[in-house]
Amino acid sequence: MAELKLRTPEEAVAAIAYLASDVVVSVQPSLAADSEFSRLLKQLAARKQPSLVAKTSDAVPEIQSVRHNNDPLLSVFTPIRSGRLVSVTTTSAILLPAVAHLYKLAHLPVVLHVAVAPKSFPDFSAITSIRNSGWTFLQSWSLQEAHDIALTAHALAIRSGKGVIHFFDPAASANDEAIDVAPAEVVRSILNLDNVRRFQSAPISGASIYADDGRVAVVSEQPEPLTTETVRVGAVPATEVELASPTITSQSSAKSTQQSAASSPPLPSAATTIEPAAPIVSSEDIYKYVTSIWSQLSHLVGRQYSAFEWTGPAKAETCLFLFGSDVALFADAIAHAQADDAFANAGLIVPRLYRPWLGTRLLEALPKSVKKIAVLEQVSRKTTKWGPVLLDVLTSVKSAAGGVETIVGHQLGYLSKDTLRQALRGVFQNLTADKPVQSLEVGEREAPQPSPEYGLEKPKLETAYTKILNQLFGTRAYIANSLDSDNAGISSTISATPEFGFGSLLARKERRQQFVSEVKEAASSGQFLTDVPKRSLANWLANAEDVKKADEAAEDAVSKLTIDNSRLSRSLLQNKHFFRKQSLWLVGSDAWAYDLGNSGVHHVLASGENVNMLIIDSTPYSERAAADANRRKKDIGLYAMNFGNAYVASTAVYSSYTQVLQAMDEADKFNGPSIVLAYLPYFGEHDSPLTVLQETKKAVDVGYWPLYRWNPDNEKKGEPNFSLDSERIKKELKEFLDRENRLTQLMRREPQFGGVLSEDFGTEIRAQQRRRAKDAYNQLLEGLFGAPLTILFASDNGNAQSLAKRLGVRGRARGLKTTVMAMEDYPVEDLPTEENIVMITSTAGQGEFPQNGRPFWDAIKDSTELDLASVKYSVFGLGDSHYWPRKEDKVYYNKPAKDLDRLLANFGATRLTAIGLGDDQDPDGYQTGYQEWEPRLWEALGVANVEGLPEEPPPLTNEDIKLASNYLRGTIAEGLKDTSTGAISAADQQLTKFHGTYMQDDRDVRDERKAQGLEPAYSFMIRCRLPGGVATAKQWIQMDDISTQLGNETMKLTTRQTFQFHGVVKGKLKPAMQAINRALMTTLAACGDVNRNVMCSPLPTQSKYHREVYACSKRISDHLLPATTAYHEIWLTDDDDKKTQVAGNAVQDFEPLYGPTYLPRKFKVSIAIPPHNDVDVYAHDIGLIAIKGSDGHLEGFNLLAGGGMGATHNNKKTYPQVGRMMGFVKADEVHIACEKVMLVQRDFGDRKNRKHARLKYTIDDMGVDAFRAKVEEYWGKTFEAARPFHFDSNVDTFGWTRDETGMNHFTFFIENGRVEDRADFRMKTGLREIAKVHKGEFRLTPNQHLILSNVADEDVAGIKALMAEYKLDNLQFSGLRLSSSACVAFPTCGLAMAESERYLPVLISKLEGCLEENGLRQDSIVMRMTGCPNGCARPWLAEVAFVGKAYGAYNMYLGGGYHGQRLNKLYRSSIKEDEILAIMKPLLKRYATERLEGERFGDWTIRAGIIKATTEGRDFHEGVAEEESDEE
Repeated sequence: MAELKLRTPEEAVAAIAYLASDVVVSVQPSLAADSEFSRLLKQLAARKQPSLVAKTSDAVPEIQSVRHNNDPLLSVFTPIRSGRLVSVTTTSAILLPAVAHLYKLAHLPVVLHVAVAPKSFPDFSAITSIRNSGWTFLQSWSLQEAHDIALTAHALAIRSGKGVIHFFDPAASANDEAIDVAPAEVVRSILNLDNVRRFQSAPISGASIYADDGRVAVVSEQPEPLTTETVRVGAVPATEVELASPTITSQSSAKSTQQSAASSPPLPSAATTIEPAAPIVSSEDIYKYVTSIWSQLSHLVGRQYSAFEWTGPAKAETCLFLFGSDVALFADAIAHAQADDAFANAGLIVPRLYRPWLGTRLLEALPKSVKKIAVLEQVSRKTTKWGPVLLDVLTSVKSAAGGVETIVGHQLGYLSKDTLRQALRGVFQNLTADKPVQSLEVGEREAPQPSPEYGLEKPKLETAYTKILNQLFGTRAYIANSLDSDNAGISSTISATPEFGFGSLLARKERRQQFVSEVKEAASSGQFLTDVPKRSLANWLANAEDVKKADEAAEDAVSKLTIDNSRLSRSLLQNKHFFRKQSLWLVGSDAWAYDLGNSGVHHVLASGENVNMLIIDSTPYSERAAADANRRKKDIGLYAMNFGNAYVASTAVYSSYTQVLQAMDEADKFNGPSIVLAYLPYFGEHDSPLTVLQETKKAVDVGYWPLYRWNPDNEKKGEPNFSLDSERIKKELKEFLDRENRLTQLMRREPQFGGVLSEDFGTEIRAQQRRRAKDAYNQLLEGLFGAPLTILFASDNGNAQSLAKRLGVRGRARGLKTTVMAMEDYPVEDLPTEENIVMITSTAGQGEFPQNGRPFWDAIKDSTELDLASVKYSVFGLGDSHYWPRKEDKVYYNKPAKDLDRLLANFGATRLTAIGLGDDQDPDGYQTGYQEWEPRLWEALGVANVEGLPEEPPPLTNEDIKLASNYLRGTIAEGLKDTSTGAISAADQQLTKFHGTYMQDDRDVRDERKAQGLEPAYSFMIRCRLPGGVATAKQWIQMDDISTQLGNETMKLTTRQTFQFHGVVKGKLKPAMQAINRALMTTLAACGDVNRNVMCSPLPTQSKYHREVYACSKRISDHLLPATTAYHEIWLTDDDDKKTQVAGNAVQDFEPLYGPTYLPRKFKVSIAIPPHNDVDVYAHDIGLIAIKGSDGHLEGFNLLAGGGMGATHNNKKTYPQVGRMMGFVKADEVHIACEKVMLVQRDFGDRKNRKHARLKYTIDDMGVDAFRAKVEEYWGKTFEAARPFHFDSNVDTFGWTRDETGMNHFTFFIENGRVEDRADFRMKTGLREIAKVHKGEFRLTPNQHLILSNVADEDVAGIKALMAEYKLDNLQFSGLRLSSSACVAFPTCGLAMAESERYLPVLISKLEGCLEENGLRQDSIVMRMTGCPNGCARPWLAEVAFVGKAYGAYNMYLGGGYHGQRLNKLYRSSIKEDEILAIMKPLLKRYATERLEGERFGDWTIRAGIIKATTEGRDFHEGVAEEESDEE
């Protein structure tokens, strides 16, 4: 730290605390805002600056950041008792609330560095109030003193074994020059590292913070170093003087075990000696230790300190005893006093060692000549009539013989340099008066008040629940302890407590009862101008306690009183809020959960009062295990349920918004105390909603935070008290329900939850499962005679797993006893017992192990005990040498396999054969390397030349699955009935796509569920088939119901203009399909190798023309629909297998268009209506461009064929492509032309390689002309010449528009198509309310937005009112945001490599400041993001696109056409957010200054030479800005 300059006392203190501690508890205003201490602490830790005492491997102390209002001293108990030296940096604001902890910590060597608050005028009453807590108190007044006294405090704590509080006023040294940190040898010498190690080697027993464990600091004989005059900085003390040095012990038999073996001489055991116990450390011992330390300091650095410090003449007769902040200011004023000043020749004495109070040392420091003492204490809240310091001085001086005649106390107020001289005159005039006035106030009571650094503030994230309260109850909501409440004369810290809030609510209830009485009296008086108010008031009085009726009557009463306007009416209206029956709430944090018996929570429950408490828990699930044992919170829910008289709910807004609404509503209606627990986990106040969402899902999914409601009123209705709203519950809750005999009832009522309800949260079953599985398999192999071969795999996409299983089959055919299992399922302890082991692993992310290999790797990578000398092994890896193209990233290629190979060799294992590496860039992909490696393996095992090996069946392909499925039936129906799993078979997963649903799992909770021994959280995505994206208002409501009742409470508007539902569990899949069918929709062929949803530009400005084009889209969709009856058989039958469909009843059981194997790959059709290319017409297998005739009606379409977005990273054989022009076709023949294009693809598409199976490759292989000729051959007609057309854009136009028929349309901005309710934006509810009154239709746009279509003029006002109420009319977004689009990606898409929908809004927010600076806020720039290269959000046509490569890493593409007419090109590979911002911001700045008039961003990037234009798909990989290196 030699180069470090300390500029503030907080920095000086932080530097010493860092050097002298194992743990520094940094108390901060919030986790997002650093304190004056924490900035330097974090800087030192970040650069790995070593401490002098920390015992960590890198000698870096642990910095624990704690919010000031989160009981920070709780964090001290565990580390200090484990033998770790702890210091705390804080303001004085925490001291009084922590007084109970202070008493318990006083006999432990903890150091508190306290900046006395507030900054503008410190109040030392926080110090005097705790003066008798048993701590040693030291004070400093300058920057250099802060440094030296901080060092003194640490040395004294170590030597005395007692807690030390070092307090100071930071403002007092504001003008001091910067100082250096003391040399390390000085700090080391002062601390005495022998004493440090002695403490660290003797952990202290005891775990409770709620009872005094009897521990005291006692004296033991240890040499106390005392430096002589000859010692200099850097030298070793020449002599030592024996002084007592303490150790920590307790008054118990544990004393002898807590002594270091290195101590000399050892203390005799208390169990074997009759000598008296060691004396407790006394005040005099403290004095000896501290003077010894100061003596060392004096000789080492030349600065001197004493317990009481005198400044002034040796013969002074008057003096000031100052206990306050700016000692230097007073000393300077007295030193420069004029001869006629009353304080000339006065002295000044200050206490450096405030506690223990040493009266004899005060008398030693005080000259014998002093006759009068004026005591000035900067204490605003005195706890006695006389000031505490005055009493100290008075007791010491008056009890001793001496010449002091007068002692006068003064309360020191705020003084500036300008007012100090006058104040001193007043003090000394009073001191020398015949009858001096005691407790005279000196200076101003109030100082200029800056905003408090440590005031209470509500974290931004926590406003979510209070917003819901306000939305739900409106003006009825009353939050008693709200931070913005006006509580005159009461600090926000006090008014925010549950005790204050509870008292406030009781007063509020009482005041309302008074108001009711006042209204009764007014209603019977004759003081109104008319009788009208009397009738209204009588009506209100009859319903005053009924929430709904009271609200209705209140409106009438207030209206009548306002009209009456009499004196009595005006008086009642002053309290008109009492006309409504208010919903009374207390809002608190999880800090209330630490000591329930003494908190306001207990008072509320015990009172039985009708009061609601909302308690927000912010502890992230990921941190729950690392939490300090002393910070274990009590379960408020269980505590409240045990009372029996309370409503209790456990909620999480990021898990179920509707459950939060339901719980709050039920709590409000419950007549008694209500506790609503609200989960909102975050690591810092500025965490993104994505972080909160992921933490919430983990906590709810595994049962750490179960969602439930407990309503005692239900018993009266004959309903269960307990309602479980999530799947899993934790052990403690289960035990409570068992006691209440509720769990059995619940399992009977909800049998589908039986399996998970009966499992305890946190049960360690995974290891047992691995052991049993392996043992059972070993028994099966006992009858075989060959050599054993264990094959372990780690696989994300299934390739490594397939190879491993095939290798196992081949091994058994060669007579080997083969075992195949995932690495995570293998008991690592068995590894040394293996004879032959093979490991096959793919590569994930940045050279990471696949998910099912990580536990195995984590278990062995740092092992020091594995001995594999008798084990033979080989490793095969699957990777892509071009996946990370930058040279510095080549290390990621097949890294897991290489790491395994190296590590097993290090453990002594012998290679069977050299590592095999499969590379996706080889001609046959990973098979090229595998075919070289496998024969070498059989050779090494001695089974290479085995005759009579059976022929292996070829691997099952999608084509086989389709052919064997009996027209898409498979075993789907049987799989749906299997309740043992939430999944369906692999083959059925392929077939259900044709039915419009994909099986997925929640990747946010995958790891947690795996750790719990659970299968993944399987659910299904359902996609509707909605030609042209047009739905009625009734259908919108029905879709909303499905998402709420059967899905995850959200809807996705997709880039294919349809509804998509997520989170539909298997048991709700069939009901959801039936509900969609009842809405006269279907999901058949919404996915799969068939023609999917036909898109059509929504075009709100030309309604008549749109209807003509839309009719064609509907006709094409119906014409190309599969004919199988499997859909109806599987989904639309009741429990008796009777069909209940209302949308048709197909009977034929063959496919006239598709045949039994359907198409080689997916097939997509879209229709654009110039000048809008909002459907991205070039991106689809068939793109139809509507051509308007001279009469204004639809004439026909230009037909494009062979567009497609799917690609594979780094595989140049795959690429996106734009559609090629086939020609013009008339409107009445367009469905036939589409059919023939599809049939050519059916017959000529590649069915062997699905990565080469799309129509784009068929056309490229055949040639455009040959393909066109084949279509015309099938059709029997020829395409006409293409008609001219023009596109202006491919983005939506937001806001109100009016069509040619006089109808109105409004385009809503739905970011990334996600329709959901959030606490601050109830979009889903708002759209539902609009749908209830809307007489027109809804049109889903290809850009994932929504058009409210066909609103008559007379309905506009009502619609606008609803839009304003739900903030749906807000279009004040940047052009970049309005032009953006993203696919779903995490957490549900199994193909996603990175975030997309949840991350793109965050990225755009970080770019919008740059847009503002460069005048681009309103400019439309098409930006798209996808989580993988499959292209669902059509990224390859965007002007700028980000395509997921690994979690947090993206490929960046530039140069797409603004009209959707040109593909973009790779600009940078595998970049993360910081790189994205570093690239984008300069590009945007250049674009703003260099662009031509009307030039779009994509066009500019090409003109400016930043990227080369992509003319068509086959040159997509040519001339990229960042060429991929072939080097490894």
